Amino acid sequence: MRALLVVNPAATTTSARTRDVLIHALASDLKLEVVTTEHRGHARDVARQAAEGGETELVVALGGDGTVNEVVNGLLHRGPDPDALPRLGVVPGGSTNVFARALGLPNDAVEATGALLDALRDHSERTVGLGHAAGTPGTADEGVPARWFTFCAGFGFDAGVVGRVEQQRELGKRSTHALYVRQLMRQFLTEQRRRQSTITLERPGHAPVENLLLSIICNTAPWTYLGNRPIYASPRASFDTALDVLGLSTLSAAGMARYATQLLTSSPDRGPSGKHAVSLHDLTDFTLHSQAPAPFQMDGDHLGLRSSVTFTGVRRALRVIV
Repeated sequence: MRALLVVNPAATTTSARTRDVLIHALASDLKLEVVTTEHRGHARDVARQAAEGGETELVVALGGDGTVNEVVNGLLHRGPDPDALPRLGVVPGGSTNVFARALGLPNDAVEATGALLDALRDHSERTVGLGHAAGTPGTADEGVPARWFTFCAGFGFDAGVVGRVEQQRELGKRSTHALYVRQLMRQFLTEQRRRQSTITLERPGHAPVENLLLSIICNTAPWTYLGNRPIYASPRASFDTALDVLGLSTLSAAGMARYATQLLTSSPDRGPSGKHAVSLHDLTDFTLHSQAPAPFQMDGDHLGLRSSVTFTGVRRALRVIV
């Protein structure tokens, strides 16, 4: 099998020696080409070339969720076509690896490589759904490039936290769970000091959902991890359905404490609930509008401020080796 391995050398949990071992293991079973990324967007570009070339059967992403997201966007540059596109393989190398763990893959890179090779020998794969986001036609965001996401997007508060974390990482801080908690508290204090703009969710055939201050769009559950603790913002979200949305209409201290506790104690059977919580399941098409430009993130990558984003849940978008 002809395969492309896309390696992020800055992946936080793999060393150069570990990557060499993994490359050797994969090359023993595959006709392997290896590309080491050199800049942001490089993984997307090489995955796109592999998809358009027509000879590559498998593209493996070795890195964190950001690397996986870039590879997926490269593969789906011309849209989903599971039967024609190369399959995706994932070897987790980031600090969280939400997509890989949601697929049931080991969080250790060496173990995940072994699991990938076993799955290839057993011809084991699944076709997963993905999320797609684009600027809403007729708005200031109309020309913003569309993009795919694998496990989540956020519009509002949680995206602001992601943006703060990225700023700290650019200053040399490590991406740790403690860093996320600190930036969450700072974002909360910032929101309390200023007038909060609200978000409206619109979908065909339904009344608008108004006055949201936080909106998390989930393509799978769990949505993220705190250490080894899975967080289920939308417990029914699945790679086999369209998109789920968790919205909150309060960011008061009491409300945040209540919903944070619910998230920390969430499970596959129980997510956040209450009079200020909105949970919507299996949405194919919807749009989020913000009164003022709000932070936006996809798969943990902060994409700046947006006023309106249109989402599509696409079932059976890409084949993944598992």
